[in-house]
Amino acid sequence: MQSRYLPCFFVLAVTLVGALLAQTPPPAAGVVEAAPTSFEARKWDYTQKIEGARAEVYKTVGDVSVLLHVFEPESGPKTNRPAIVLFYGGGWGGGSPLQFEKQCRYLARRGMVAIAADYRVRSRHKVTADVCVTDAKSAIRWVRANASRLGIDPQRIAAGGGSAGGHLAAATGTVPGFEEAGEDLKISSVPNAMVLFNPALVLAPIDLLPVPLEGFIARAPEERWGTAPRNLSPAHHVKPGTPPTIIIHGKEDESVPYATAEAFQRLMQEAGNRCDLVGYEGQGHAFFNFEFLDKTIADMDKFLVSLGWLRAP
Repeated sequence: MQSRYLPCFFVLAVTLVGALLAQTPPPAAGVVEAAPTSFEARKWDYTQKIEGARAEVYKTVGDVSVLLHVFEPESGPKTNRPAIVLFYGGGWGGGSPLQFEKQCRYLARRGMVAIAADYRVRSRHKVTADVCVTDAKSAIRWVRANASRLGIDPQRIAAGGGSAGGHLAAATGTVPGFEEAGEDLKISSVPNAMVLFNPALVLAPIDLLPVPLEGFIARAPEERWGTAPRNLSPAHHVKPGTPPTIIIHGKEDESVPYATAEAFQRLMQEAGNRCDLVGYEGQGHAFFNFEFLDKTIADMDKFLVSLGWLRAP
């Protein structure tokens, strides 16, 4: 399938060093600020409590309780509601569920059960990226297993996230294996849709990318991933039936080049899957959190409406 495209000889292992390992707080309400060029410019404080959200433990590992922050719609139906689980970015090394608080509050107002997920990361738990993927799969499985209690339609659960969190969301929909031992594997950890913001989708060489990819040629050691990077690379595991996807991506992203999103879209389309790609001219990494917040939320809303999960506004 891929041989007719120009081969790429760079190892596309995402390191997201420095800039993606720190995140920053949102501006005060009503204040519009220029988007930072990286996560290093701003930081959300890590928290295990978000006002207005209910914390639920979705897995316990040793003495670590891993949480989901659930935002419930205040009105409307109480059963069979669509849901979304959003994973924060931070280079698999840090970050905070506060990153997607605004998106969660918006979607709850629109009638979805919106969930900001926590997961184990390198800085707090000394884990590698494969463990992050396992936690993400556990989160989707837990939501589906508890769908009746949560008033959720188990066949309308989306996974979403930004940067490394976008990678985790995409991995739940593509990457086989990496399931938590002891969980009920009869309950699927695969979401029904994916909403991805500047996601890391290509972690190993692939033929669909142009040469060169400046700023994206660093080799990450296998120890960082806990496995061969290809094993965690969503682009390498696209197949027919991969969930419908929207990718919202800055075209000037120097951490996760736009070309990787284009390659993923091509692979999805060739496998007969839906993949919408919304590119933002002149925007870099993490742009969706700041002055483009409302526009990117509108992109997400339009996609969910097109799936029949939300009513048109």
